[in-house]
Amino acid sequence: MAGVLESVNQRTQLVGENRLELLLFRLNGKQIYGINVFKVKEVLQCPKLTSMPHSSSVVRGVAHIRGGTIPILDLGLATGASPIENIEHCFVIITEYNRRIQGFLVRGVERIVNMNWSDIQPPPKGLSNDNYLTAVCQVDKEMVEIIDVEQILSEVAPTRQNISDGIVTEDVQRNAKQHHILIVDDSSVARKQIKRCMEDVGFATTVLCDGKEALTYLQNLVAENVDVTEHFSMVISDIEMPEMDGYTLTTAIRNDSRLQDLFILLHTSLSGVFNEAMVKKVGADGFLAKFQPDELARIAIETVAAQEAAEA
Repeated sequence: MAGVLESVNQRTQLVGENRLELLLFRLNGKQIYGINVFKVKEVLQCPKLTSMPHSSSVVRGVAHIRGGTIPILDLGLATGASPIENIEHCFVIITEYNRRIQGFLVRGVERIVNMNWSDIQPPPKGLSNDNYLTAVCQVDKEMVEIIDVEQILSEVAPTRQNISDGIVTEDVQRNAKQHHILIVDDSSVARKQIKRCMEDVGFATTVLCDGKEALTYLQNLVAENVDVTEHFSMVISDIEMPEMDGYTLTTAIRNDSRLQDLFILLHTSLSGVFNEAMVKKVGADGFLAKFQPDELARIAIETVAAQEAAEA
């Protein structure tokens, strides 16, 4: 596995083409799981772990890797299954989500596959809300499950959800009631976080689950002669989403004269220096790493204020 991620930095050309690469792995049993390569920093044999008193049972310990101390989460336990056993023979996937670095303990790592987001589908309807799946796909006729890591991290290491005092004033709330924000994210946890943040400011919200659904929704509105730039003050979109990612959604909006003036904020757990370049390439108005309620609220407040000033 030492060289499995050697060319990760060369894969940024996939971004903006509605494509991704998945690192496939197994927990306990035959089921195959996948994680976006862009979130992976390193894969290594499980190092020696030091237990952490009073930590979540999902955290098997911490590892000292390249000068840093990284928590190692058992993905088996985190998804409600049995713990990974004989960990000295297992692997750790070092990842970066939401500006945090953590390792995921897995039974084995398979390979990297190149996929199109259109082949990544939402989980089957009817699953419970705690199923920990954000998407599924097929690779070589086998079902691959993509875990909702944001849900796991929100349970293991919760972050602050509320906006700090002083950011939302009575004037801000009064003004926000005149504005409507479209939220697009495939993670149920992220959708709830963003919706709550925006509604705490005072905005009305519409929440959708992926880029394809959002584009169809916007196109249907304009077909009904709705001025979407009047209807929505901004779009807050995730980047990683099944069927159509946020980069592709942004490109489609910018290429449609009826939609192109929408303000688009890409809001994602993806990390990496390529993000700023890709934001410019696809024509988004901004980028924010998840989940920072104060910054998200400030951007939304400043955006609508600027729009009102321009109209005055």
